[in-house]
Amino acid sequence: MAQEEFKLDNQLCFKLYTASRLITQTYHPLLSQQGLTYPQYLVLLVLWEKDGQPVNDIAKRLFLETNTVTPLLQRMEKEGILVRSRGKQDARQMIVTLTQKGRELREILSRVPFTVANAVLCDSVNPETAPNLYKMLDGIVEKLSSKPQAD
Repeated sequence: MAQEEFKLDNQLCFKLYTASRLITQTYHPLLSQQGLTYPQYLVLLVLWEKDGQPVNDIAKRLFLETNTVTPLLQRMEKEGILVRSRGKQDARQMIVTLTQKGRELREILSRVPFTVANAVLCDSVNPETAPNLYKMLDGIVEKLSSKPQAD
């Protein structure tokens, strides 16, 4: 008989992985109508908060490496969603700015957060408990992102 700590259902990582994967699947049909992937949607969310950001800032905000974000941005630029240009103060810096199409996607996708929230809401996650869940997840992210990663 398996020890309790080795049961799959007792693994926090498995619960988080499964929830993340299923939530991402929920986004897929909503975003694919506009030819977007979930990671591209995350980039849009960052730029809708503050347009005209350096690639490094976008990567940090998404907890990703710049070499992961750059191909996403290149694809989005080819689709006419954003433009990348050299920084005025530092030519080594690449600044990402939304195009008109990128700004219009905000209105087109305005129902996505509500649709996904409604898909996720259940007895244990509801408008009253969601803030506590966010706080717990923020704590996990903060702890893991500030900790040196083992090889």
